[in-house]
Amino acid sequence: MKKLIAAAVLAGAAFIAIPTAANAAGYAPDSSVSVSGNYVAGGTAFVSFTDGAFQNGETVNVQVTGAGAVTLGALPTTTVSKAYTASPTGALVVKVTFPAGASGTYNLTATGATSGVVGLASFTVAPGDTAVTVGSNGNSGTPGQLAFTGGTISTLGLWAAGGAIVLGGGLLVVRKSVRRQHDAA
Repeated sequence: MKKLIAAAVLAGAAFIAIPTAANAAGYAPDSSVSVSGNYVAGGTAFVSFTDGAFQNGETVNVQVTGAGAVTLGALPTTTVSKAYTASPTGALVVKVTFPAGASGTYNLTATGATSGVVGLASFTVAPGDTAVTVGSNGNSGTPGQLAFTGGTISTLGLWAAGGAIVLGGGLLVVRKSVRRQHDAA
């Protein structure tokens, strides 16, 4: 019984601690990310991170995922990863070329190797016969939106659930102790 209670308490503690660790990651503010270009099959988009988005001269690992192969620099594949170096001011520009048959959503994630800062951009690529040109800041009318990376349960709710688990474990221990005392008497 003690092992079961200990396992429940540890599971509850881990359940509560995980969102705190996830919230610790730094994200580039949406005002420091701008996207421009043609979001069509065969088109090219440019993702620009302003000065100070990353550390000066930092290595930035960029990954693009999507419905089809993209070209990041000269590497075409469905998930592309490539290391870039931020400018001496911490700025970075990434050129993304969409494949000829592209359509759907593509996501770009740029992660600073030293700072851990994460910059996000999302593209919705129109089929090749549709022309969509995006201005300096946004994705078809949704400027600077970051991807939703959290859960729908609040941290307070997680703490309450963890407290309920600990309280329930404590009640089980007290009940077992009272039962032993009653049986011994």
